[in-house]
Amino acid sequence: MKPGHFGAIALALFVAAHSGAQAASTPKPSPAPTRIIVHLPDVPLHTEVVVEVNNKGQVVRVKSTKPCKIQSFNLQTYGNALQMWIRRPDGTAQVGLYRVSYDYNPKTAKVLRRVSLISAGGSWADEPGAANVMMEMAKKQAEAAEQAEQKAQEQRNSSLPSLNQIRGVSTPKPTPAATLPPY
Repeated sequence: MKPGHFGAIALALFVAAHSGAQAASTPKPSPAPTRIIVHLPDVPLHTEVVVEVNNKGQVVRVKSTKPCKIQSFNLQTYGNALQMWIRRPDGTAQVGLYRVSYDYNPKTAKVLRRVSLISAGGSWADEPGAANVMMEMAKKQAEAAEQAEQKAQEQRNSSLPSLNQIRGVSTPKPTPAATLPPY
């Protein structure tokens, strides 16, 4: 190596080390948290959902809906109605058909929910609640997805070459002298 090259290399290393130390000493600003802005409607909203309630007070299914003009509010009220329990103050339930109305007030940004009995009784008294059915379906779907993933992983693992194939060494064969007699 020529003497001039050594000096150039030393200078380049010094500059690189000095600029790296200088860059590390100046902290980067932390990212600013993003603000979530919720745009609430500025008009009053009203929806009605007619539900079937079992003997435990759980909503079995939605029979009909009367939607408003904002789709997200319709979806929220529909989902809320499916998860509802409708019981008396003493904790008992009455099988029947109920109307659940949702009224959004833009001045207070609150939703008022009212429940009223349309008719008592029904053939759905012993049916499971909609929320229980949905949770059971989600559990079965998760188990099926996990089994499918395990099967796919087993297929990927079965197609892998052996370590001896990777190394290019043939698989050793046991010789009769190397094996021990059974007891």
